[in-house]
Amino acid sequence: MALKLIIGNKNYSSWSFRPWIAMKGLGIAFEEELIPFGQPIGNPEFKSRVAKYSPAGKVPVLIDGDVHVWETIAILEYLAEKFSALWPIAPAARAHARAICAEMHAGFQALRSECPMNFRRPPQPRELSVAAHADVKRIEVIWTECRERYGGPFLFGRFGAADAMFAPVVARFHTYAIPTGREALAYMQAVVALPAWVEWKTAAVKEVWVVAEDEIDWPTVLLAPVDEDSP
Repeated sequence: MALKLIIGNKNYSSWSFRPWIAMKGLGIAFEEELIPFGQPIGNPEFKSRVAKYSPAGKVPVLIDGDVHVWETIAILEYLAEKFSALWPIAPAARAHARAICAEMHAGFQALRSECPMNFRRPPQPRELSVAAHADVKRIEVIWTECRERYGGPFLFGRFGAADAMFAPVVARFHTYAIPTGREALAYMQAVVALPAWVEWKTAAVKEVWVVAEDEIDWPTVLLAPVDEDSP
């Protein structure tokens, strides 16, 4: 039986993006089911539909036969037990990858709240708080140290779980035109060149569902043209 991934809107759902790009990027076959939320034609029964798959009532959810796994890190760990390519082979590198993934999962709240993932928003800067700038600085340090230590082009050489966890941050940096150093920019370019990234973004910018709280420029973002060729 094929794996199945339950996801939310591709334009907004950063947590859905993570396991999706991990599986696509590593060639893991799966089916997807998108349960939309938002207006004008979002699904008013989102919670009840997702609750059929997850007691948490949130996306993403991975289904493998009778096994249902929710929470992104748990999904990645489950996949790692079935497919060996998600984490680095060396124990020290694997521990490092798990540490920064956990930091991503639990941290960077200022950046997340001030810069929600939104592929459809035309790239332009916005003023960030001191806390969000601190988040940006820490993320740049993570990316730079990993690429310098493990040789790139991704965080641990080849694409893996850590890159999937940080993929929505790459999207945020681009969408909100956040300045970065050369090493961080090179990392972003490697991520957006992935065919999986292009596939997700192509679908995301075509979605019609709108979540007002994730449209910080509401409603101007809906009136501006979308550059589908940008990363």
